[in-house]
Amino acid sequence: MTTWLIALPALLAAFAATRMLLRRRGKAALRWVLAADGALFAGALALLLVALSGGAARADAATTAAESSGSGSAALIGAAIAVAGASIGAAIAVAYTGAAALAALSERPELFGRAMVIVGLAEGIAIYGLVVAIILIGKA
Repeated sequence: MTTWLIALPALLAAFAATRMLLRRRGKAALRWVLAADGALFAGALALLLVALSGGAARADAATTAAESSGSGSAALIGAAIAVAGASIGAAIAVAYTGAAALAALSERPELFGRAMVIVGLAEGIAIYGLVVAIILIGKA
């Protein structure tokens, strides 16, 4: 958390500098920004490949420790994906059903109960993701 608090102002400053550079220089600045993005992507990809290859750099003790905690971390990652996917799905569903409910309520206010039930059903998608996450964490 502390790392993000330190890095966030630097990221904002880099974003502002890139925006000013793009406004002043146009296409030449865009080429530089794309080249820098490509270099960062290549570096991240190389780091990922080194981390996943696991080569001879790992000690036996570190290997056994990583293997014993592998299923727990996989369950936590699965729980995070379940909650994130369900929350995004629920947000999209509530956006559409909420807009339709408001449009229906503006014409016929007596439909309030039915409209709220439909919006509540759309929000239930997020609860399903939370239930799946709790089950996965319980098995870890």
